[in-house]
Amino acid sequence: MAVEEEKQFDADEILKEFDSEADKRILTGFIGRVVSAIAICFTLFQLYTAFYGVLDAQLQRAIHLSFGMGLIFLLYPSRRSWSRTSIHPFDLLLAILGAAVPMYVVVTYHQLVLRAGSVTDLDYAVGTLGVLMVIEGCRRVVGKPMVIVAIFFIAYAFAGPYLPDILAHRGVSPADLVAHLYFTTEGIFGIPLGVSSTFIFLFILFGAYLESTGLGKFFIDIANSIAGWASGGPAKVTVLASGMMGTISGSSVANVVGVGSFTIPMMKKLGYDKEFAGGVEAAGSTGGQIMPPIMGAAAFLMAEFIGIPYLDVVKAAVIPALLYYTGIWIAVHLEAKRKGLKGIPRHELPKLKEVFLNRGHLALPLVAILYLLVDGQTPTKAALWGILIAILSSALRKSTRMKPHQLIEGLEKGAKGILGVLVACATAGIIIGVVTKTGVGLKLAGGLIELAGGMLLPVMFFTMITSLILGMGVPTTANYVITATIAAPALIQLGVPIIAAHMFVFYFGIIADITPPVALAAYAASGISGGNPMKTGIIASKLAIAAFIVPYMFVYAPVLLMVKATPFEVVMAAISAVTGMFGLGVAMIGYWYTKVNGGVRVIAFIGGLMLIEPGLLTDMIGIMLLIGVYFIQRNKLIAKKKIAV
Repeated sequence: MAVEEEKQFDADEILKEFDSEADKRILTGFIGRVVSAIAICFTLFQLYTAFYGVLDAQLQRAIHLSFGMGLIFLLYPSRRSWSRTSIHPFDLLLAILGAAVPMYVVVTYHQLVLRAGSVTDLDYAVGTLGVLMVIEGCRRVVGKPMVIVAIFFIAYAFAGPYLPDILAHRGVSPADLVAHLYFTTEGIFGIPLGVSSTFIFLFILFGAYLESTGLGKFFIDIANSIAGWASGGPAKVTVLASGMMGTISGSSVANVVGVGSFTIPMMKKLGYDKEFAGGVEAAGSTGGQIMPPIMGAAAFLMAEFIGIPYLDVVKAAVIPALLYYTGIWIAVHLEAKRKGLKGIPRHELPKLKEVFLNRGHLALPLVAILYLLVDGQTPTKAALWGILIAILSSALRKSTRMKPHQLIEGLEKGAKGILGVLVACATAGIIIGVVTKTGVGLKLAGGLIELAGGMLLPVMFFTMITSLILGMGVPTTANYVITATIAAPALIQLGVPIIAAHMFVFYFGIIADITPPVALAAYAASGISGGNPMKTGIIASKLAIAAFIVPYMFVYAPVLLMVKATPFEVVMAAISAVTGMFGLGVAMIGYWYTKVNGGVRVIAFIGGLMLIEPGLLTDMIGIMLLIGVYFIQRNKLIAKKKIAV
């Protein structure tokens, strides 16, 4: 028991180090109970409006922001050096202001509507304070990079007349900007905060209850029983478990720590290098945000931005997610074969039948969510039923039944779990507000197309770089909002289907978590494995090669997103692309039956690309190239055996 507690303590420290959202105060006594009560009231408000209908957009979002800002200043200290067990008086003052300022919109709502956008001096003062409070809350929970981006956009709004012609605009006065950002639904109270105050909150609450049921351990046991015995078993367990956990976790770092605490030591014990073990976990955990049926919070924003049902976003993500995890699976399999790594003896592993008999009921909420979405229910209704089924299904067995205090704790965890997304969405609203007020989105899209000479491939490359840079310090949700506002329109102007353009920026925003030099997921994994963070990030990027290639492919061939495609075309595209991932895996690891030299690796890589690109001609070229690699490796293996004899 002491060992387990030490591991858990270490995992918590790693999570706090690499995920600023997890670095909260731990409050006890009277003040702890007060904060818990506020969090529970927040969740009850969200559940009430979900059951009985949301309020007017600005009212719903203002109350949501009021609860969130109050909790942020109570739970996140201004400085890392301040106590994590008590609240500084300065933070208490900010918590009161943070909760009060959004409520000004609620109290004066009818007057604001009648004034139709004109602001008084009091409105201007309150709005200015509200913008500053959001930025400070973002600094505490999300970090400085996003704050810098938001301040840059605000500065741009004021500096319009002094900029080069391609970016110039007539400028915005402080009063006009504050009115636009704080008293309309085009800024802070825009679509991102609207989605946070409805769909996202409910799905985070759903995830909090799933965690309470022990679903994470259930996933790990399933993965162990399916793949633990195979070559490189623990690494394959990591891929499976991380993918399944991704359905309830929207954070790459949290997924790394939650699953990696079990799987990374298993991989090291089997014989994997520290960096490879960390890279497998980082790559597997990062892909959770693209794994249907729930995916990350940005997927809900995508549905709202594009104006399509959430289920269509889920459908579009299926084949790319399949390719992502297939690529990692193939890579760890080939690495295990290259090193001669065996699996875990079957008698040491849980049996699949027993796992399902004992805890299979825990998966019922996920099945219910998927069924309801396919049946055409709204995400709100699907999430509400999912929460109820999670609670009821856990009661089917005594070992998984949630106790009354866990039901209350779930309400509290849900409120605390939304804070990072909430403030990121509010800050993203500042950026969107500047874009809509100044028209910079169209200017940047036009400039990007002009810089690329009107060619699609360079525009995609510049968009990828932008998404990766933003993703190094900005959460996926905010990253997606920024790139969807600025970069995606350039792709759409060049004829790319809207779902493909948005999925493109979504992917690269996610994969920034394993892309050096920042690579937070890789750093967290190296904290568990003891490996070199930079090497871990490089290996994770190699394993996740599909995430760097597939977005280009689905822009050129939207059939991979099930856009305007028949079922036969989708199935054939999936089969050829998965085969192509094998070729890429051979190229990345440098092994098939035996070691693959440089020239043959290039052939395997090209063959893999040809197969991922849908089309009869490219598939035939890819198959021929991989057959060539097969015979080269087979002959090489035969020659080695003859020499050995």
